[in-house]
Amino acid sequence: MRKIVPSEIATKDWYQFMVGAIAPRPIAFVSTIDENGVANVAPYSFFNAFSADPPVLVFSSNRRVSDNTTKDTLHNVELNQEVVINVVNHAMVRQMAIASISYPADVSEFEKSGLTAIPSEEVAPYRVAESPVQFECKVSEIIPLGTDGGAGHLVICKVLCMHVEEAVIDDRGRIDPHKIDLVGRLGRGHYVRVSGDAIFDVYQAPEEIALGFDNLPTHLLSSTVFTGNDLAQFAGQLDYPNQESVEDLIDLDSNIQNLLEIYGEDDEQLLEALHKAAKVALNQGQVDQAFRIAMVFELIDMDEE
Repeated sequence: MRKIVPSEIATKDWYQFMVGAIAPRPIAFVSTIDENGVANVAPYSFFNAFSADPPVLVFSSNRRVSDNTTKDTLHNVELNQEVVINVVNHAMVRQMAIASISYPADVSEFEKSGLTAIPSEEVAPYRVAESPVQFECKVSEIIPLGTDGGAGHLVICKVLCMHVEEAVIDDRGRIDPHKIDLVGRLGRGHYVRVSGDAIFDVYQAPEEIALGFDNLPTHLLSSTVFTGNDLAQFAGQLDYPNQESVEDLIDLDSNIQNLLEIYGEDDEQLLEALHKAAKVALNQGQVDQAFRIAMVFELIDMDEE
């Protein structure tokens, strides 16, 4: 692997390595207002949620690498300690990109980008009407991280309220990722659309103690068929399939019976065939069935002993 030490390369190069590796990043489309009433809105992808109670969002406004100047957003935040953090979905991403241009301080990015400024209820900065979710926030602290170009200012925001577009809420009263259709930032000019086939589910209850890799049979761990993600689906189970369910599989599944008949005298080929059959079940989302198939060899091996 290539070793990269931040202090040994130019800041602009380190920045590209860092944002290329730490991705996708959510985008805070931060709206503020200056002392003359000019509405500003700018995107920041050094952003995330940091606490639910108290509700806290944090973004970082970095000093420009080119000339070590700070941005209008930081000036406005220091001035009045209020922001609105709007999320960015696919329908508005190109307008967001126009708002990222370094216009003079007396120019409103709302006007340049064609976005609609609507009044907030708790703070002075405007909300972005096109954004499906808007957080009205008071800034509780600004932490400068350095004085050189590229240094960030952590802006810690306490959420006073959020506004959620009804159309993105599902029948359970939760935000539907396909409906909200968010975008995330990658390195350089790359973005990712978080909807459709890009979304997949991984369920692992943190309070339930699963088997773990250390409790999987050696033949699974040394398999050339399974990936780490495959094995993790077995390791994430709470227990092994019970013996009766594996016996039923052998008795009732003609495919397994055929594999035993063809490769029954060759442990190595049988293992590979069983692993491939289990892999097919995993790809179909049938984790329990896959685990039973994978454990057939254990039962046969035990019977032979």
